[in-house]
Amino acid sequence: MLLPLKKIKNKKVIYTPKGFRPIELWIKREDLLHPQISGNKYRKLRYNLESAKEQNFETLLTFGGAFSNHIAATAAAGKEFGFKTIGIIRGDELGKDLAATLRINPTLAFAHKQGMLLKFIDRESYRLKHTTSFIEQLQSEFRAFYLVPEGGTNELAVKGCEEILNAEDSKFDYICCAIGTGGTISGIINSAKSHQKVLGFPALKENFLHKEINKYVLNKDNWQLQRDYNFGGFAKINKELVHFINDFKKQTNVQLDPIYTGKMLFGIVDLVKKGFFKNGIKIVAIHSGGLQGIDGMNQRLKNKNLPTIIINHDWY
Repeated sequence: MLLPLKKIKNKKVIYTPKGFRPIELWIKREDLLHPQISGNKYRKLRYNLESAKEQNFETLLTFGGAFSNHIAATAAAGKEFGFKTIGIIRGDELGKDLAATLRINPTLAFAHKQGMLLKFIDRESYRLKHTTSFIEQLQSEFRAFYLVPEGGTNELAVKGCEEILNAEDSKFDYICCAIGTGGTISGIINSAKSHQKVLGFPALKENFLHKEINKYVLNKDNWQLQRDYNFGGFAKINKELVHFINDFKKQTNVQLDPIYTGKMLFGIVDLVKKGFFKNGIKIVAIHSGGLQGIDGMNQRLKNKNLPTIIINHDWY
């Protein structure tokens, strides 16, 4: 195994929003699996790295945006396990002055420091990343590489995410997770017990996730998407969410990120307020990591003169 599993205990949290009864929920701290290959990225990369090694690939190539958790995790995994890494980054303007970009972008600076080669392309070309002709162009430029999709989701990634739940988690009635590309929730749906309901909280406005998830789930109907908590779209955030993340950290000492887990926990608390969950229901929320993105988000918030997310230290 390239990535050994680390046993992480779930954290019981009593969270009390003002004016409401206490909420008892558990946080499955997947963010603690590895300091840099964080949370669901650890799970998604695990079997892909094994497959790349078995096929004698020396290079991993993948895609992502300027603040991508997946780009950071792939770069870290490559350095730790002896792979060269290439990141195809959305936004050719970022490559015009790489030194300047690295000074202001902590995610790309980290990936570069790990040895990842960064190739910046325009957004129109980026939309073609799934096409055969585009992949052939990359193969012509970089020769042999193991291709990891944007966000890391493929069958091997889902297999890794099926291992998030263990026997101890069978006591929970609801399993909640944030959603980007749909790989993590697909693995959770496949491994959930018959009495459990899986709630997914998309981080972006979308109308494709049902189709994507159905590519990987094993004929199950034990899941539901809660689409009201994306805050306007991917990487969108407002004062209310920032205050919630900071308040949650003060009460529980659990750091949330603003792209995924912050929106998920905000949604869970709001559903409790609305009476969605019956009394006595046991809830576990999957903390899928992503904390490296806080620094970049705080830069954006400062530029807009908005409150920032409180952190105790740099995550990378």
